[in-house]
Parts: sequence; C-alpha cells; structure tokens
Amino acid sequence: MKFFIDTANLNDIKEAQDLGVLDGVTTNPSLMAKEGITGQENILQHYRDICEIVDGDVSAEVIATDFEGMIKEGEELAKLNDQIVVKIPMTKDGIKACKYFTEKGIKTNVTLVFSVGQALLAAKAGATYVSPFLGRLDDISTDGMNLIEEIRIVYDNYLFDTQILAASVRHTMHIVNCAKIGADVMTGPLSSIMGLLKHPLTDIGLAQFLADHAKGNQ
Repeated sequence: MKFFIDTANLNDIKEAQDLGVLDGVTTNPSLMAKEGITGQENILQHYRDICEIVDGDVSAEVIATDFEGMIKEGEELAKLNDQIVVKIPMTKDGIKACKYFTEKGIKTNVTLVFSVGQALLAAKAGATYVSPFLGRLDDISTDGMNLIEEIRIVYDNYLFDTQILAASVRHTMHIVNCAKIGADVMTGPLSSIMGLLKHPLTDIGLAQFLADHAKGNQ
C-alpha cells in the first residue's frame, strides 16, 4: 500500500519524506488556506515546492465546478510538474473532465466519493485514483471501511486500473484496516503515519536493552 500525506505543510511533508516511506501528497483548498497559502501564483508555487520535496504523485485540486473551468485549471496545474495529479470532484462535469484528462494522458484523482456507484463511474472515465472519504462517512455513523471493501470487489471484478486512494484517514487503525482490505493508497495526516511506529512493548523492550547495556558497561 502506498502512503500519501494529506497536508500542505512543507515541514510535515519533509518529515514524512525523511522517514523513507512516503509515496506522494494530497492537498486541497482547505489545507492550503490552513497554511496561509492564498493567491493563485502563491498556490502554484506551493505545488512546485511540494514536488521538490517528494518523488511521487502530488494531487492538486481544481476550484472550478464547470467542465470548461476544470479543463483550464487542470491543464495549468499539469504543466507545473509531471508529478501533478489533477484532483477533480465527483460531479457530472467532473467525470467529463476526468475522461478528457485521461485521453490527454494527464493523471487524475476523483475526490469526494461516497458510494460504489460513484467509484464505478470514476473508473469508467479512466481515473488514476478514486478517493472515497472513509473518515467523513464514519462521522455520520456510516461504515467507511465497508465502502473501501465494496469498491475493491468491483474493481477486481473488472480489472480496473484505477487505484483506490482511501482518503479522510483519521488515525492509525484506519491505515491498518485499509491495508487489510486492499486499498492501493491511503492518505492522512503525519500523526496517523507516525502512530504506526508506536507500541508500548517496543518502548519497554528498548528501555530494558539500554538499561542492561548500561549495567554491563559501567
């Protein structure tokens, strides 16, 4: 499973990259705003900066909601770097834009997916990634992990190349469960990735090793 980090914070991206397990980055207008990145030129430069840090795909989201606007923005984003994946919403015009970009050889990430039917349309349109938001489904007492599992079954049935990118990951167990189900990618905050390092027995064992070493080398 690929590990993406969902942020616009360059320090978090660098830390994840330095860990040696980072495969890519996803971000969106809300995350950009959280980091104080405003203005078109500043946003485009920020995407360039992210691409300088990581080796893998970087999802950059369009703001337009109409087909023509998505095409204009998406083509501008794609020109920034070969790593850029154009992130488009799961709407009628979004699916049309996905098909357009697919035919142009531009990678896409169809976002805000909440049903198997939506994921099926995205795959039919040739999406590189489809992003079901499991955390937001959990927030409304719906089983987000079940959606990932159902999309996996459908994609395997028809050998779709579209990768399932589990989005809105909130914590470490989301990552573990996505790995069990067979999500191709997960994207979440740095804290969820770093949480995989933690186990109390590891801490206790290391402390004991160091204490024994210290006793024998006084």
